Amino acid sequence: MPWQEVNVMTLRREFVELAAQEGANVSELCRRYEISRKTGYKWLGRGGAGSGRAAALQDRSRRPLHCPQQTEAALEREVVKLRLRHPCWGGRKIAWRLAELGQAPLTPSTVTRILHRHGLIEPEASERAAPVKRFEHERPNAMWQMDFKGTFQTLAGSCLPLTVLDDHSRFNLVLNANACTDTASVKPLLVQAFERYGLPVRINTDNGPPWGAPSAVEAGLTELTIWMIRLGIRVSHSRPAHPQTNGKIERFHQTLKKEVLAARHFADHAQVQRSFDTWRTTYNCERPHEALGGRTPAQRFTPSPWHLPACLPEIHYPATDTVVIVGCNGVIRFQGRRWQVCRALRRLPIGLRPDPNVDGRFDAYFCHHKFMSLDLASNTVQT
Repeated sequence: MPWQEVNVMTLRREFVELAAQEGANVSELCRRYEISRKTGYKWLGRGGAGSGRAAALQDRSRRPLHCPQQTEAALEREVVKLRLRHPCWGGRKIAWRLAELGQAPLTPSTVTRILHRHGLIEPEASERAAPVKRFEHERPNAMWQMDFKGTFQTLAGSCLPLTVLDDHSRFNLVLNANACTDTASVKPLLVQAFERYGLPVRINTDNGPPWGAPSAVEAGLTELTIWMIRLGIRVSHSRPAHPQTNGKIERFHQTLKKEVLAARHFADHAQVQRSFDTWRTTYNCERPHEALGGRTPAQRFTPSPWHLPACLPEIHYPATDTVVIVGCNGVIRFQGRRWQVCRALRRLPIGLRPDPNVDGRFDAYFCHHKFMSLDLASNTVQT
């Protein structure tokens, strides 16, 4: 008969009593109790005698008495402490940060096992983990991404954090608790960033204010983007309904939400800003970034060689361009016709350049920035 869990100890003791008798056929008893001869002799050897026999027949732990590769208790405590301090950090970030702090090296998988052992990883988090294909510019300051984080409420009113991120290094250049999204609120923050970090080659934004325009005729030009273009910066906009174009800053917003904003309430913008300033240092200088191979953004970022000028440079166009001044209502006159171009360019010169591939078409430039085309054949503008 097979051994059942409910009476296994009884059967073991019974087997030992019978097999220990003088002249007992151990092989036959093993067959009848449906165990191997190896198992039978194991229990017979443990059987002992008297009151100690029952204890000797209990199952013994197969856990090794010692494990030379087991993580030291002190190092395991450091893993747990770092996870509790940064609940959103996974095995890789914690392993990289411990190495940065001079601790004994641990593999990410070892850190993950420690976190599982201490109940610090939810099953849902493991399911969400998946490799991501990333694209990045080759050098710092080749492109900055700029956007507003979604609105949240404080007791003093709505907060709309302005964020600027370097595409190559993921270095956070601006993190400010804004109350408004107008040019007057954003421009001083960009001036401060340009003075500290220099000018980028390009800044990419979405199509909302203050750097986009809801009307197509404005060609994405606003007071703020015109100022950046005059500084020599190339301004580009994400395609509407395609936030992945600014994917790194969208991912940054997720991290900001999880590590700073989630389940927290703030009295006013000043309190939000204090939390931002503390976390920004951690993000830039301490938090290992998976996309950077465990390096921090600060270890990969370098300031730009181009400085913010004291005043805006003069506007120049090639001699082959036809230069016209935009009227107060955003209208120009060209080739005997009236064209609506951009109200934000009022009183500023633009250059009209013949399209070498299409007869009767002229590309409209503001400084280096092409913002529309004038088609004389159809009397239309294209942005």
